[in-house]
Amino acid sequence: MSETPLAARAPQSSPGFFYASMRVFDLSIGEMLWSRRTVFMALLVGVPLAIACILRLLAELGAPMFRVNNATMTGPMIFGFMLWLLYIRFTVPLLGVFYGTSLIADEVEDKTITYLFSRPIPRGAVLFGKYLAYLMCTVFVVLPSITLVWLLVVPINGSLGPSFLDLVKDLGLLAVGLAAYGAVFAVAGALLKRPLLVGLLFVIGWEPLVMAIPGYLKRLSVAYYLQALVPQAMPGNSPLSLIQELFRENPSLTVSLTSLAVIVGVSLWFAARAVTRREYVLEQ
Repeated sequence: MSETPLAARAPQSSPGFFYASMRVFDLSIGEMLWSRRTVFMALLVGVPLAIACILRLLAELGAPMFRVNNATMTGPMIFGFMLWLLYIRFTVPLLGVFYGTSLIADEVEDKTITYLFSRPIPRGAVLFGKYLAYLMCTVFVVLPSITLVWLLVVPINGSLGPSFLDLVKDLGLLAVGLAAYGAVFAVAGALLKRPLLVGLLFVIGWEPLVMAIPGYLKRLSVAYYLQALVPQAMPGNSPLSLIQELFRENPSLTVSLTSLAVIVGVSLWFAARAVTRREYVLEQ
């Protein structure tokens, strides 16, 4: 019996979108964990941990700094402010910028994009798989960090038990924030030649500006919807509430969750579409 000629054999079908995404995810997760950005991420989450350790030490030494205007600052109050300022307003957006913009841009810079795109897989699966790797990498670093901060800070003039459910909500909030910012900046990384600069201008310039002024422009930011999910609210007589009150014009919980889900879905769709249609020219 004669063999079937090679040219006559049926071509192999390309893998499905989900399977291809998982293959890219498996390839990318190790690269992300051992990249230079991991050092940057460790520094970002290390700052709140260092502050929490110092606060706990001062509390154990009986420092009077935890009394303001004859009112005692409790651990849950301090933790809520640290969560809002250091994580929601700082760490989460910056991680979204540095990782989200690099999902495709790094492959172009390292001249490995042609290797990925030469495989018989959808281009959009490359973007989605790398996005899942980013999300896994950041979530499993940031969430343990905020848990340690909670364990260190909340017992200061407070107790862990009553605020445990709030902690669970906080962890979910941070995961949603990482997903939203990563998806938004994945679009920038897929479309722009220098996406990191645009991303930094967005989180350092645009978002603080529109959040501090009245009007509808703040609806064009991720922070507007994200901070509405913060379960901790500063007491009205707390000095810290005066700072947070500048940013407290928030939508409802349903509107926030729906808007963030739409932001993630639409951003990933645009990013995948851009990757599929764009011709990447590698510089010599």
